[in-house]
Amino acid sequence: MVELMELLGGSPDDRALRTAALLRRSHPADKELQLAGLLQDVGRMLRPGDGARHAVLGAQALRPLLGDRVARLVRAAGTAGGTGGPGSGPGGGPDDAEAVATLRRARETAGASGPDAGVLEDWRPLLELVAAGACRAANAIDPLGPPRRSITRTG
Repeated sequence: MVELMELLGGSPDDRALRTAALLRRSHPADKELQLAGLLQDVGRMLRPGDGARHAVLGAQALRPLLGDRVARLVRAAGTAGGTGGPGSGPGGGPDDAEAVATLRRARETAGASGPDAGVLEDWRPLLELVAAGACRAANAIDPLGPPRRSITRTG
């Protein structure tokens, strides 16, 4: 978490903060969407000038820390034509497609103008909350265990 905050703090552009702030106002219950707005440029920060791969790099870097949905949203929002649908990763679907569209609109609005961006440190508690949830989900064990075999009826 410390490294992520340092990386974000090194960016002179506050567009990501404005995007996240817009999403916080328009979708207060969708914490992962808000973080995707804040973090969608992480790939560019990790490898400046790496062209179209920035969204993939950002998603790969964020997945272990913040989970699959944040990674899918970051990847789809930064990929030309990405919709967050079935081809964008496990569990993608119509809800992700709508979230990606919302994320892109917020980014455009934040670029033209936007609310007071606040400060990056305001986002640390949410980052930690989502990271804790992603960690719990990654370590969860199915109480029923893995399936043993298919049940099929014969003649």
